[in-house]
Amino acid sequence: MKTAQRLDNLGTETAFRVAQAAADWKAQGNQVYPFHLGDLNFPMAGHIVEAMDQAIKDGKTGYCPGPGIPELRAALAADIGSRRGMSIDPAEVIVTTGGKPVITKFLQAVMDPGEGVLYPNPGFPIYESQIEYLGGTALPYRYVPTEDGFAIDLDHLRASIDDKTVAIIYNDLQNPISAESTDAEREAIAAIAQEFDLWVLSDEAYFEMRYKGRSTSIAALDGMRERTVILYTFSKKFAMTGSRLGCAVAPPEVAGAISTMNTNDESCTTQYVQWAGIAALQGPQDSVGRMLEVLRKRRDATCSIINSIPGMSVATPGSTFYVFPDVTEAMEAKGIATLADFSTEALHNTGVSFCTREHFGRRQGGEDRHYIRLAYSGIGVDEINEGLGKLRDWITQG
Repeated sequence: MKTAQRLDNLGTETAFRVAQAAADWKAQGNQVYPFHLGDLNFPMAGHIVEAMDQAIKDGKTGYCPGPGIPELRAALAADIGSRRGMSIDPAEVIVTTGGKPVITKFLQAVMDPGEGVLYPNPGFPIYESQIEYLGGTALPYRYVPTEDGFAIDLDHLRASIDDKTVAIIYNDLQNPISAESTDAEREAIAAIAQEFDLWVLSDEAYFEMRYKGRSTSIAALDGMRERTVILYTFSKKFAMTGSRLGCAVAPPEVAGAISTMNTNDESCTTQYVQWAGIAALQGPQDSVGRMLEVLRKRRDATCSIINSIPGMSVATPGSTFYVFPDVTEAMEAKGIATLADFSTEALHNTGVSFCTREHFGRRQGGEDRHYIRLAYSGIGVDEINEGLGKLRDWITQG
């Protein structure tokens, strides 16, 4: 039987392939240090669990409004707005089953087949996958290394725009490279969006996953509110990855479109999970602070050991829970030509499992350095020290 041709354009999160390779290696009796998948090994806070259980006991298990229950939309509007210096109407908030659906529904709302969308590369692979699956033209913009990490190549981004470009996906506090925009860079993206009349998807999944400073939303800049959709998720801040709860904050025409898509696609987001979301937003926040402090210690341990390994280097990021070290000289020292081989050899010789630059978009012209991504969200400090210590020993053996 024939299947739809568009399936040929559907990509995936290839990090899960790395997870399978790690699981297979572990099943053979080997130690694995899981730096590959950005899941959190923290439990949901007790008051969130209690709220979810109580909602089930109270019978909040049936259908509910497609755009979300009014109480959660109001709570999200208040919380997201206060943290971004914006006044948000609950009608602009559309609840979704996690943050990821916002990507697809944003594209469906603003992009017709044949039109172009700019997206970060390296970047979350679902951007590229969904643009192409929906018949659009994926326009990657790149990053350049700096002393502090990475910066957007604004000249390259501008040169990629043509008369069919309709939108840009912007991921400040970025996965996989942990890049954080300066005020000047954020303002430059906003100016480009206004100059070329582009829609903006501001992926703010890691907006509050930071160790210093304060985040700024591009939606809060002058002239950006009416063209920007904010992607918000409960997954990271509240360690609710499996609960699948998020939202889009969008101008009325896009909010209405996403609401209609919700009704077509899922009917609604699980009602009792939404009541748990209210508890997460309005209840005690001390568990968030504790989690960030643990993540900070993991980050420091990870960066310290990486920078002690000959041929590897990384800047210490101020946000997210990823690092993106340059491993070019380490690969050369081991006589390994490709990142795929480096990943496999590292797993089999040290047990350290990680993703590589190739898991986050097609390599662009002019890239001559090799990078890997290590996620420290699901591995403790003792395991970090042990696993990366083995990686250092293996690389220094030559």
